[in-house]
Amino acid sequence: MTRIRRAGPDDAVELIGLIRAFYVADGHPFDVDTVTAGLSPLLVDDRFGTVLLTTDDGRAVGYCVLTWGWSIEGGGLEGLVDEIFMIDRGRGHGGALLERAMELASDHGCSRVFLETEAANAAARRFYTRHHFVAEDSIWMIRSLD
Repeated sequence: MTRIRRAGPDDAVELIGLIRAFYVADGHPFDVDTVTAGLSPLLVDDRFGTVLLTTDDGRAVGYCVLTWGWSIEGGGLEGLVDEIFMIDRGRGHGGALLERAMELASDHGCSRVFLETEAANAAARRFYTRHHFVAEDSIWMIRSLD
């Protein structure tokens, strides 16, 4: 039986394994200390966001990280799907996970939800389009502060 629930501190080890699998699949560098530092506060309370965990017969098979942001243009609170990953794709579980994240964002009062995907990942964009996300003209830029 597939279940989606809010993850807590006891789920950290399983989540770090899923995050590692996602980073390997997507070609991102994985550093357990960095991941743990970013993940841990989200497992304690929802001040910064939340992590949803999908289990299938008790086995962790996917997760979604939803964080909060603030925008004048957006009229206040916004959500950001920071990461979403499913081990087994094509069974509808990823769509259910994403829709649960959208419900949670709405429940928290978010006016809209953003996400980012790699330019070369057309399959991900098709998935997000099926779930009513639209591409916009903005380009995300980054500056590391360390």
